Amino acid sequence: MAKSILRCAWVGNNKPHYEHYHDHEWGVPVHDDIKHFEMLILEGAQAGLSWETILKRRENYRKAFKGFDPIKVARMTDTQLEKLLLDPGIIRNRLKVYATRQNAKVFLAIQKEFGSFDKYVWSFIGGKPKVNNIKNLKQIPAKTAESDALSKDLKKRGMSFVGSTIMYAYMQAIGMVNDHTQDCFLACKTKSSAMSNS
Repeated sequence: MAKSILRCAWVGNNKPHYEHYHDHEWGVPVHDDIKHFEMLILEGAQAGLSWETILKRRENYRKAFKGFDPIKVARMTDTQLEKLLLDPGIIRNRLKVYATRQNAKVFLAIQKEFGSFDKYVWSFIGGKPKVNNIKNLKQIPAKTAESDALSKDLKKRGMSFVGSTIMYAYMQAIGMVNDHTQDCFLACKTKSSAMSNS
């Protein structure tokens, strides 16, 4: 009988979409700007909802928001956005839908200023992933000083749906922080990698 894989408790049982996301994306460092923009859109859409709700609609979001291309999203018209409010495949919240276009414009401005959004966002933790030794889910913070700073700066630049809690979830998603619990098989891999590179 095959030995079951131990994962972070939030993944739950019999949720293949969660398992795949956990095993292949969550906590893995991202350095691609399109991927950054995708996760900003999805995390913002999650506000007040569960991540599972958004994850199941991910492909619909990809179609609705031009493959997560910030240039194309920034050029979307009011007519196009109004049409999306009739799309049952995404969360039809007017503020969130319109914020996506505004956030795309800010995203492009940051790219222009820093050379890439990646360079900008990783500067908030010194450019290297922060690996937390989390024993259980209760120890995972809802926000940190770094997510506070990132949230404050993005808001100042004109983004919305980028509160500190949302930004911490984003930081976890793109691997700026690694919050895999110590009993998770990926936490073990992270430790082994760190030891071999030391």
